[in-house]
Amino acid sequence: MNALIIIAIVVIILVVAAAVWMLVRKQRTEHLREHFGPEYDRAVRERGDHGAAEAALAARERRVEDMNLRPLAPDDRERFSASWRQIQAQFVDDPSGAVGEADRLIREAMQARGYPAGDFDTRAADLSVTYPRVVENYRAARAIAQRNERGEATTEDLRQAMVYDRALFEELLKTNEPDHKEASNERVA
Repeated sequence: MNALIIIAIVVIILVVAAAVWMLVRKQRTEHLREHFGPEYDRAVRERGDHGAAEAALAARERRVEDMNLRPLAPDDRERFSASWRQIQAQFVDDPSGAVGEADRLIREAMQARGYPAGDFDTRAADLSVTYPRVVENYRAARAIAQRNERGEATTEDLRQAMVYDRALFEELLKTNEPDHKEASNERVA
């Protein structure tokens, strides 16, 4: 009889532990899906499975939490804004050069905010934690710039790249952190 009671207690403990594990996993999924929005779906497509995607997104969060991110000082914000206006004016005469300069300025603003320099994929992954709703704009602008390097982008494509870059650039210049819940899930057009 004592053996049956012990077995029953062990089974109950295992069932409760499994239920708690499933609840914790469900909450993690909901948190990541809500926080990352379309970036969550992108990570699942890239990794091919939810568990691997969630582990990668959680690792991104931890990485960015360890960064010393800060808002730009007012002087830096004004300097970056003035540079952006010059790049927009440059677009009229040199659309290709303006797109390259816009990317360079975004990298500078990221570094001024405390993001480490790195390759494009690392920068996009880092940005996806703080700006999950506009990081796809950054990727789209990059894809257009790469098509432009191969001579395959039109002036309209380059204009769209500038629009995409501007959406991220404006977020980087804000003095407060973005509200992920209120941000649009759509690319800026």
